[in-house]
Amino acid sequence: AVKAGRQYVNQKDLMDSVEVVLVGKEKKDRIMSKEERRIVSYHEIGHALVSALQKNSEPVQKITIVPRTMGALGYVMNVPEEEKYLNTEAELHALLVETLGGRAAEEIVFDTVTTGAANDIEKATKTARAMVTQYGMSKKFGLMGLETIQDQYLEGRTVMNCSDETAAAVDEEVMKILKDAYKEAKALLKENRALLDKLAQFLIEKETITGKEFMKIYREEKGLTEEETSGKGKERVTFKASAKDSAKQSKENKDNSKSEKKKASKEKEAPKEQLVVAEDDKDVRPKYDEAAVPDKPVSHTFEVEINDDTRASTDPEPYDGMGAVVRGRKNGSSEQG
Repeated sequence: AVKAGRQYVNQKDLMDSVEVVLVGKEKKDRIMSKEERRIVSYHEIGHALVSALQKNSEPVQKITIVPRTMGALGYVMNVPEEEKYLNTEAELHALLVETLGGRAAEEIVFDTVTTGAANDIEKATKTARAMVTQYGMSKKFGLMGLETIQDQYLEGRTVMNCSDETAAAVDEEVMKILKDAYKEAKALLKENRALLDKLAQFLIEKETITGKEFMKIYREEKGLTEEETSGKGKERVTFKASAKDSAKQSKENKDNSKSEKKKASKEKEAPKEQLVVAEDDKDVRPKYDEAAVPDKPVSHTFEVEINDDTRASTDPEPYDGMGAVVRGRKNGSSEQG
């Protein structure tokens, strides 16, 4: 905001600052060939389109093929619609399929693959292995804990708690999960090849598109309304409470209501802020009645201007802390993608 000469912080400033932390600053001086731009465009649209086609994926916030200083040649940003701490097995499976969507798009369109999917493969393998060894989401091994995390707040290394034969079987199970996810990603993209081409061409022309622009083209091609695609990517799990829990919750709600009413009545009785005008400079300043409220500190606030035009079609909360999911192509010479 200061660099732009503005006195207010808007939504775009907040989004830009988060992107700088996640993937670095834009590096527009890095010139890619026409063919590389086309490959990167199809790769990123592959991620985004697979996300939109699945029921349990998170909404797309932004797609770009502008290189970043941390080595990413492009990326797709997925932002949860709400703050969450748990993932279902279906959501993790959808994440795997989406992560491998970029690689699948390259193979379908160009009949070959590139080094750009290195970071995607690393993330997908890590997720699939955790599903088998830590989350009990493998039919073959069931609820057996096969891996533990040591030095969680330092290196975070994982150690296998099984024999070499079992470890080899885990590798086979992880490989099977990844192959199935890749096969599913390819099937989704082949069924929607025309839409894939149209979105990729649009991204090549614009370089950066919002989730709103992406979903507009998606709905037009699919013949869907905005209501039919709103909240897409969410499968909510509902747990029924017992009669005892319901009665307890009802009692807690009543107690909270009573405490709120008492608090409101006390606030009404409290002395209010008075405004006085200084005769010398006609400056309006807040002043408290010191006799009624001794040593009452005066608080200062700043204004934040929110620009709704910068939000995506799904209008999710602007980033779940630092939990925005960024998936992009990895530059071969960099450590991060």
